Amino acid sequence: MSDVMQVGRADFDRVMVPNYAPIDMIPVRGEGSRLWDQQGREYVDLAGGIAVNVLGHAHPQLIDALTEQAGKLWHVSNVLTNEPALRLASKLVDATFADKVFFANSGAEANEAAFKLARRWAHETVGPDKHEIIACTNSFHGRTLFTVSVGGQPKYSQGFGPALEGISHVPYNDLAALERQISSRTCAVVIEPIQGEGGVIPAAPGYLQAVRELCDRHGALLIFDEVQSGMGRTGKLYAYMHSDVTPDILTSAKSLGGGFPIAAMLTTDAIAAHFAVGTHGSTYGGNPLGCAVAERVLDIINTEQVLAGVDARHRLLVDGIMTVNREFSVFSQVRGQGLLLGAVLADAWRGQARQIQEAAQREGLLVLQAGPDVMRMAPSLVISEADITEAMQRLHKALGHLAE
Repeated sequence: MSDVMQVGRADFDRVMVPNYAPIDMIPVRGEGSRLWDQQGREYVDLAGGIAVNVLGHAHPQLIDALTEQAGKLWHVSNVLTNEPALRLASKLVDATFADKVFFANSGAEANEAAFKLARRWAHETVGPDKHEIIACTNSFHGRTLFTVSVGGQPKYSQGFGPALEGISHVPYNDLAALERQISSRTCAVVIEPIQGEGGVIPAAPGYLQAVRELCDRHGALLIFDEVQSGMGRTGKLYAYMHSDVTPDILTSAKSLGGGFPIAAMLTTDAIAAHFAVGTHGSTYGGNPLGCAVAERVLDIINTEQVLAGVDARHRLLVDGIMTVNREFSVFSQVRGQGLLLGAVLADAWRGQARQIQEAAQREGLLVLQAGPDVMRMAPSLVISEADITEAMQRLHKALGHLAE
């Protein structure tokens, strides 16, 4: 075997399309909620790969699941089915409202499938005029042309040609605005139970119930995008389970594979029937490797011990952040649910989320942004109390340097 090629951060600028601006370190190893870079420096990871590394890095059971499947079967295409896909789909159906599952590779692809299915359902049950999709401003549903058009952030859709038709946006948590917009032409309303990229904003009490009622009244489907909020992140397997509101379609990705690329769209028998043979597909969707890992992730997360632990860790993190904040008054509040948290910057610090992220990195702490005014955290659901304590000490140092 030839020597491993040596690469560094400068190689990104040399060979990669410049649609990302990665920070100036390259991680090479992870264990639990710790990462180490090329220079051997250690970081506490509260970013979780943007809510993906739901069981941390290099979880032994996930390594076992991947290694075992890698020795059996990698890929067979959807001309055939496979055992890991059938097991995972069966367990998702048993654990949720759904009767049927479609597998894809990413949240964007799961949402693309959901939006296409909603329009296909409406076309076949009512007619072509019932095609409007209503989403929320500042929502995020992916990076395909369809999903950025549905997402309520124009910065992601501008410059890519004419906008797709039949898509409307209303403010999140504004029931009156939705009531004004929804009509018999609406085929679906898509909601994030907690807006992630838009600032970690939970649905207001009663909002999801009222949206469900409006959809029922107008014969529209309710789609929950749980790409970021799903798989135990809120303390239940999916965030909709806190509200007693059942969607017609749900999308799941990120934490589903614990770091392995996989996504799922969940729906009912009646709606799924409108994706007849040949109407939609994915070459890698339902890949045996991804499904084997995701099955193990689901087995671990969907337990009373892990889900109850999310609530305990939520309290530790929120208390830790607010304790640090008493000295620096950087944050006005911490919002979110479970281990999807947003620390909202106080007025004097508005616009400085990126600077906080960079200062934290310099102290060996990885956090995220959710826009310019929110520091976001989406750590492993099994992060240790010791790692949370260490993370808060490093956050204290970072904010101390910024406040000087």
